[in-house]
Amino acid sequence: MSGASDDLRRAFWTAQMEEAWAFMERIFAYPVEECGEPMLPLPPAAEEAGVEIACCPLPHVDGNPRLFWLRRGLAPNFLAAAREMNERGWVLLLEDVFRTESMQRANARRDDVFLGVLERTQWECGSHSPSFPLLLRRLYAMVASAPKVGTHMSGSAMDISVLDRDTGEIVDRGGPYPEMSERTPMASPFISESARRNREEITALMRRHGFVTYPWEFWHYNAGDAYQAELLNTGQPARYGAVHLNQADGSVTPIAEPNTLLNEPGEIQALMERVIHGE
Repeated sequence: MSGASDDLRRAFWTAQMEEAWAFMERIFAYPVEECGEPMLPLPPAAEEAGVEIACCPLPHVDGNPRLFWLRRGLAPNFLAAAREMNERGWVLLLEDVFRTESMQRANARRDDVFLGVLERTQWECGSHSPSFPLLLRRLYAMVASAPKVGTHMSGSAMDISVLDRDTGEIVDRGGPYPEMSERTPMASPFISESARRNREEITALMRRHGFVTYPWEFWHYNAGDAYQAELLNTGQPARYGAVHLNQADGSVTPIAEPNTLLNEPGEIQALMERVIHGE
């Protein structure tokens, strides 16, 4: 549907973002029974296992190094998925894994994310300026608004790209990480046939090793948390919740008030107004 009209693209984007917002509301209410399982860093685990992976070399949005840590119980499945990618001729590229509260808070304000969501919301509204509540819903669908709904803060989620093992080029999935457009949802019809096949093959591979995708971002995979439980309709409490990480030993401590918003709506509204008015 590369030649689809803007009206079709807007309708798809609107429907998908409303579904994502409704999903986030369900995650806020989903039961979590934190198991206390520690985390481990993935790069040394992959090296020890003889599995080739790659990691984004850029600092996180707050200037600190990215934290490529995952819950210990998920590491074997991660390594198995990365090994299967190697056998397929691919290399799993970790873009982002664990996020601290400060990282997640800053993520909603980073230029390529906030401006991307704002521009998409302006485009969605056509000639009308977006209302603040609409922008907030769109932002919360794309960037977790609280620790409870941010599974990167549970040590159970990863954002990935995939590289061709021979050329080092990124495997086409219809856009770069993090794409912010009607091509972003996993089921977007506005991508090429080859990109669609790549998405499906990568998702099937990850699913074989226990990871499900957040349907509204083609790069996000997770396991053992509220996202997976809700998506698979398990009816069971999630075992991984939002935690603080002690990098000295990998131990975790549950975040005391995981439903507390990371950024106050008034702060986001002020940011929106500054951007719109060019301040």
